[in-house]
Amino acid sequence: MDVIEPGPPTGVRDLRHLPGARAGRDPSRAIKRGPSRLPPEVVAATQRERLFDGLVHTVAQKGYVNARVADICLAAGVTRPAFYTHFEGKEDAFLATYRYGTDLLWALVEAAYRASPEWPLAVRDGLRVLVKVLAGVPNFARMAIVEIDAVGPGARGERDRLLRRFTGFFVDAPAPFPAGVDRAEIVNAVVGGVYATIHRHVAAGGHDRLPDLLPSLTYFALAPFLGPGAAAEVLAAADRA
Repeated sequence: MDVIEPGPPTGVRDLRHLPGARAGRDPSRAIKRGPSRLPPEVVAATQRERLFDGLVHTVAQKGYVNARVADICLAAGVTRPAFYTHFEGKEDAFLATYRYGTDLLWALVEAAYRASPEWPLAVRDGLRVLVKVLAGVPNFARMAIVEIDAVGPGARGERDRLLRRFTGFFVDAPAPFPAGVDRAEIVNAVVGGVYATIHRHVAAGGHDRLPDLLPSLTYFALAPFLGPGAAAEVLAAADRA
């Protein structure tokens, strides 16, 4: 998938740079040799992008534990010495790929959220982009959501950083909670629940069904803040539109 529409009025976003959207050996990124070869900094940036793609495809297919640096290099069309000029090892490469990819994913989701005029619609639009991107680049979804569990404490820290970003989408949410109910805990539970649902489907190979989850995820995210009736009305209004 090359483009996605995060929703009007944010326009069309290019997804070709999301890790896993292209093959590591994509001919359009072949490094030419000879007198007219590219400057060193361009070669390094191209190698890094190809390694991102190679890592995503390798980890998605073999699993993080079974993926070897040699496999990643083969998928990227990059030599082992070049790999080690960019990364200290497999875990370092995974974390760099995860940061790069989730930063891009976040930018797309946030753009859709910020473009919506009302908070409930903003949540729905952000979720719509999230599930559409993950469904469209399934190897990235598997690497970033499922295989990250096998990496270690550093990866868990990166995942927590990403989830904390999503809690910011609830700053403008209404807060009709009774005394003793911790708003922050409700927000964390909603973000964690959305993530867990997506994780379950991706782990089962159901990435193509993620867009079908949009109504359920939207209702789940809105109901604690708007109440069940108002959350259902948001869905109905979106369907009419």
